[in-house]
Amino acid sequence: MTRLQEKLNSLPKKPGCYLMYNQAREIIYVGKAKNLFNRVKSYFTGVHDAKTTKLVENIADFEYIITSSEKEAFILEMNLIKKHNPKYNIMFTDDKKYPYIAIGSDQYPRLYYTRDIKKKGKYFGPYPHAAAAKEIVELLNRIYPLRKCRIIPKKECLYYHLGQCLAPCINEVSEEEYQMMLDEIAVFLNGNSKALEQKLDSKMRLAADNLQFEKALEYRQMLESLKTVAEKQVMEMRIKDTDVFSYHCDGQYVGIQVFHIRGEKTIGSDDYLFELMGEPEEIFINFIGQFYITHNNPLPREILLPPVDLSGLDEEIRNRIVIPKRGQKKKYVDLVTENAREKLAQLLKIRKKKLEKTLGAVNELSELLGIKPPLYIEAFDVSNIQGSYSVGAMVAYLDGAPSRKNYRKYRIKTVSGADDVHSMYEIVTRRYRRLRDEGARLPDLVIVDGGRPQVDSAERALTALELEIPVLGLGKDDRHRTSYLVFRGGEIHPDKKSNAFFFLENLQDEVHRFAITFYRQTHSRAVLASKLDAIKGIGKVRKKQILALLKEADRENLESRLKELHLTDEQIQEIKKVV
Repeated sequence: MTRLQEKLNSLPKKPGCYLMYNQAREIIYVGKAKNLFNRVKSYFTGVHDAKTTKLVENIADFEYIITSSEKEAFILEMNLIKKHNPKYNIMFTDDKKYPYIAIGSDQYPRLYYTRDIKKKGKYFGPYPHAAAAKEIVELLNRIYPLRKCRIIPKKECLYYHLGQCLAPCINEVSEEEYQMMLDEIAVFLNGNSKALEQKLDSKMRLAADNLQFEKALEYRQMLESLKTVAEKQVMEMRIKDTDVFSYHCDGQYVGIQVFHIRGEKTIGSDDYLFELMGEPEEIFINFIGQFYITHNNPLPREILLPPVDLSGLDEEIRNRIVIPKRGQKKKYVDLVTENAREKLAQLLKIRKKKLEKTLGAVNELSELLGIKPPLYIEAFDVSNIQGSYSVGAMVAYLDGAPSRKNYRKYRIKTVSGADDVHSMYEIVTRRYRRLRDEGARLPDLVIVDGGRPQVDSAERALTALELEIPVLGLGKDDRHRTSYLVFRGGEIHPDKKSNAFFFLENLQDEVHRFAITFYRQTHSRAVLASKLDAIKGIGKVRKKQILALLKEADRENLESRLKELHLTDEQIQEIKKVV
């Protein structure tokens, strides 16, 4: 009996989470189960869809964590997925948070736009587009003279002089009057714009009667803006504060659609695409749990769903769910289902085009170079001006897309002057000596910005480390544009209209951008440090403290932060001149 089979037979029949590992001890899947014994064993028996079959082929080991309840298992699963980002899991890839409009809970609260709904207060939304939410906040803050400052200041601000703030910082403001304004705003944000339109119309007419034509024009413009904002919410329903979910599966992918109804109006919708792994209904239910628990979206008054098994959901979510069988709500769920079907087809077309430019381009490059598909690529560039402040940079691409968490910056330490070849040798050596010593993942292909000299330098560095990784050079023409490839001692001139060429051109632009940005930061910091040296009484230690402080401070609090370092007024003024 194999070790894996022994572990399967010893699984407990309790709720919990399980983690699947590949040969490299990377977590490739995290799941939850009411019964760990039945669930984990099911992967190794019977027939599965293509993605599950591929997962099982890559499982070298697994671990499990017992929980006291299904709810605890669900929350643990979400946390583990967010922490480890396993290759085969279903999750929000963009970590999306919706825009909301908030009324604070403090005295004389502000009206503001936010994506963070953890603070106390009233929240209205979600809004499908940030621009729409910001437009509404800006308009309402012009109509109502609410406090605008985050913290009540000691003196009035510009908004008071513009007539857009009652200035509770210096004036006695009636809390009843202030609350009336907030109530009117809440009515509008809940979908009833009539009262506010009538109020602005009355103010406009009164100003015109008093021959205050500029004021009347201002009110008319506000009224027109208000009507425009209100008209953007077009689909009206006799349903309040409801989220409607549905899904469609084509056998390989699951498309999920979400509609948001607030104040009897559909304020927006969102769509998501996932590869099918397991049962479509299970993916759908997991998605809903992530939507409210992991992503902290507030629960609406009601959630409408098509007929599904709700047992995998948290009780608080289940209590809000209605599965309509007839009437307007049933028609609305059917509408969302139809949208999910239509959107799935659209999203698959978009995905196909994206894959052509990413993984498709990687496969083209593989054929062009005669190597296995380079799914993980690292690319290097060196930047300096006349040899000063020389730096190196590395960007990483995973499955044809930038992997920014793996980007790296290097200050050149062993080379002086403008010597790109030896600088390339240094940064390639430093990068792969560390990866080799740590036993970390090595790239399938190394790309260097440059021709044969840079390629030879990178290959010598890898040979010295006893590593076999193919190196590709990106040569440029007289106009500094990507032109030809240097690979294994020869030159390749690819089709400049191919996906592979566009991919390499964009990659070269990205590594150059990253390198030149780091060079400018290094140069600016060095120039600033030199200027600080000229200020009397500032030594090495104090200079280091000032440079660290400048990363955090802004112009508003710079002086107060510098005083914390016990600098003299004269030194502070000199620093402000050079910053």
